[in-house]
Amino acid sequence: MASNNGPAQAPRTKQRPPPPPFYLPLDITLYLCLLCNGLAALFSPIQDCDEVFNFWEPAHYLEHGYGLQTWEYSPVYSIRSWLYVSLYAAVGKLASLFGTSKMIEFYIIRLSLAFVCSACQVRLYSSICRTVSPRIGLLFVMVLLFSPGMFHASTAFLPSTFTMYTSMLGMAAFLDWKGGRKIAQGIMWFGLGSIVGWPFAGALIVPPLTEELALAHLSGSIDSFIGAVVDGVVRCLSILAVEVAVDYVFFQKLALVPWNIVKYNVLGGKDKGPDIFGTEPWTFYFKNLVLNFNLWFVLAMLSLPLLVLQTAFRFHTTSLQTVLRTLTMIAPFYIWFGIFTEQPHKEERFMYPAYPFLALNAAIAFHMILSYIGSSNRQEFIGRIPARLKFLGVISVVLVALNAGMLRTLGMVTAYRAPLKVFEPLQQPDMAHAGQNVCFGKEWYRFPSSYFLPHEKRAKFIRSEFRGLLPGEFPEASDYFGRLRGASQIPSGMNDLNQEDPSKYVDISQCSFLVDSSFPGREATELEPAYVLDEASWTTLKCESFLDTAQTGLLGRLMWIPDLPFIPEPLQRKWGQYCLLQRRGPEHSI
Repeated sequence: MASNNGPAQAPRTKQRPPPPPFYLPLDITLYLCLLCNGLAALFSPIQDCDEVFNFWEPAHYLEHGYGLQTWEYSPVYSIRSWLYVSLYAAVGKLASLFGTSKMIEFYIIRLSLAFVCSACQVRLYSSICRTVSPRIGLLFVMVLLFSPGMFHASTAFLPSTFTMYTSMLGMAAFLDWKGGRKIAQGIMWFGLGSIVGWPFAGALIVPPLTEELALAHLSGSIDSFIGAVVDGVVRCLSILAVEVAVDYVFFQKLALVPWNIVKYNVLGGKDKGPDIFGTEPWTFYFKNLVLNFNLWFVLAMLSLPLLVLQTAFRFHTTSLQTVLRTLTMIAPFYIWFGIFTEQPHKEERFMYPAYPFLALNAAIAFHMILSYIGSSNRQEFIGRIPARLKFLGVISVVLVALNAGMLRTLGMVTAYRAPLKVFEPLQQPDMAHAGQNVCFGKEWYRFPSSYFLPHEKRAKFIRSEFRGLLPGEFPEASDYFGRLRGASQIPSGMNDLNQEDPSKYVDISQCSFLVDSSFPGREATELEPAYVLDEASWTTLKCESFLDTAQTGLLGRLMWIPDLPFIPEPLQRKWGQYCLLQRRGPEHSI
């Protein structure tokens, strides 16, 4: 009988998908980013009074119908966009549905920023891992998670932070070629940051767009490149049209806010422009970024020299395509750093848009160093060093950098968070009718916004030694149409020269509450007396420790040092008091 069995067949094996190109899975990366950025949202001090008066206060005005107004929001100057502020005010309005305290709205807005920042970080991390190197991606995330600079920038209510978000998305679009080039998408993200956030961010798009142009020329696809650019530009013009329309509703006139910002900062003329608010030496950002990124900033600055050395002496490990791609990735940080180092007026927040690029540069530089250290070529000196010794050396350097960053972050939080904590007594029910005005003198620039004051309380200013222009007030309005009318009114006493306006002050007799500070090493003056010590006129509701920088040594100012008795006196941190005071009634007067 014939056999029905055919020829023997090899068993089929199921083809396994390639392993994911992540040393750290995307979900774990997202959780870690959410954890770090969430902690920043809850505990980070406000670094800059510009954040409060130019963004938190207008958002508060949109939500609650009153708030402080700076000259930038006067229709005469219109160099701040209401579209940007409205996005955050909408989040705050939703948050108001979940609680009666405005402080809850403040922190929910910050937590929403933490979520957006985390999503952008993971998006860029994914693109780096997929298209560049999983190790560079891991190092990139490590720099972001443990750097004091990112801790502050991640949840700041500032256009520079918004631009940082969009720049991460823009660079991710240019890097990620999966499913085709995303030139139009990349242009849109960088354009969104430049239009709604900060117009100078347009400089960051130059390297990736130049790379796309070069590739299009080499591949003969200039037509498709031009089409993608036109697509991206149309998207940007659509965003600009929305912004102009929103600002027209508020200012009641056509205002091109991005152009107004450039005109003021670059074409302001003599005795005008940002320089009137102070200038810094060319070393400012070198020192600032060393504090905020320590070793990672040094590596970021070394990324180009290391690339040159690797290309020159280890050319067998580096292709021309890799060199050109690496140049595209490291160039944005150098461009941004160069532009803003050259500007006389310098502030820490100006570097925020470049922070992800700093982290990317540092990751690339560290990757090149690790590639060299990991060499097992016995003909090279590094190849003769035991692998375990090299591993211990690398881990030691990384741990020093990570711990320095965490100690710096903890030091900033413990030293300067008092302004976010002293207003808690005002939330008590018995304070509802205890007076309207909460006044600020020498501590005006640390006011954390009207979100920390109950609805019936108003922030006011009393005279101090400061001689610049203080914020005024938006016209109070109970409905949204009234708020739109108030935003379109030209306020009195505003100027773009930082000239003092006496009408911004109230007499101290009109103050039911007062915020004051007391530092042992600071002498009182006639305009800045020690109100904290005036127990006949004021009673202390709450005081929080605040670092006395004048009496604290360099190390104590730079990082956290525990307040323990065995710490040598020169290293100990010295403290003053940041206090909320209440005026005593007649029965307490002497």
